[in-house]
Amino acid sequence: MLRENVNSLLYFLAVARERSFTRAAAQLGVSQSALSHTVRQLEERMGVRLLIRTTRSVNPTPAGERLVASLEPRFREIEEELAGVAALGDRPAGTVRITAEDYAIDTVIWPRLSDVLRDHPAIEIQIITDYGLTDIASERFDAGVRLGETVADGMVATRIGPDFAFATVCSPGYLEGREPPVVPQDLTAHDCINLWLPTHGGNYVWEFERGNRELRVRVEGRATFNGVRQILAAALDGYGFAYMPLELAKPEMDAGRLVRVLEDWCPKWSGYHMYYPSRRQPTAAFQVVLDALRYRG
Repeated sequence: MLRENVNSLLYFLAVARERSFTRAAAQLGVSQSALSHTVRQLEERMGVRLLIRTTRSVNPTPAGERLVASLEPRFREIEEELAGVAALGDRPAGTVRITAEDYAIDTVIWPRLSDVLRDHPAIEIQIITDYGLTDIASERFDAGVRLGETVADGMVATRIGPDFAFATVCSPGYLEGREPPVVPQDLTAHDCINLWLPTHGGNYVWEFERGNRELRVRVEGRATFNGVRQILAAALDGYGFAYMPLELAKPEMDAGRLVRVLEDWCPKWSGYHMYYPSRRQPTAAFQVVLDALRYRG
């Protein structure tokens, strides 16, 4: 009975987290009908409805929400303890899950962690692209990566990359017949390519700095993406100004395919940091990953 209930509860948590039987079934590697049957049996045994099912969505009932809130931290604690016990073996082993934006993955994370996978065959690394400020605990990530060292309470931040500058750029063709911006506010008269931030439910507000003066400019344009490399492609195609890491734009600038404006207004950012819960005892596998990513100047 205990094993049956544990499996059913894990299935229920997957559905509640994904808000979908289809996505949960894919995640668990079971059929949708088997998953639905298991959750329905759990509801029958408990004598309470846990999920509200419609043709468009699946949502927990109040009883379901209470069960999720109670079970998730307990199952997470069990997983962490199992990982901790596994770490007592002769070699680092286990899965490390990281959430980061694509530019950080391409330039910092993957170049260093590819060697970890080669040198440690018992370690599995999952890297998920995300521009939102993901709650790594609730989404069951071991760590997240973001610019700067300011993180939420209860988190530790470790620098994994150097400081770097941003640049405001566009194609030479876009500037033909247009006046280039002299101050950041001039961008409001131009087409700009926006970055969508899901956590904020809106576009990123461009940040500028010169001396002691700081400005935030909300720009408009016809193209919006949630990835910086797509923004680069749109800028090259002439759809307006883009705000991106200088190192990403520099090869295109050197080739004459992009031009930079407002150079004296673009700030330097504190580099990428990896953040993770301070209260969690790191596993041997996580320590290997952290050591590989740690910035050493």
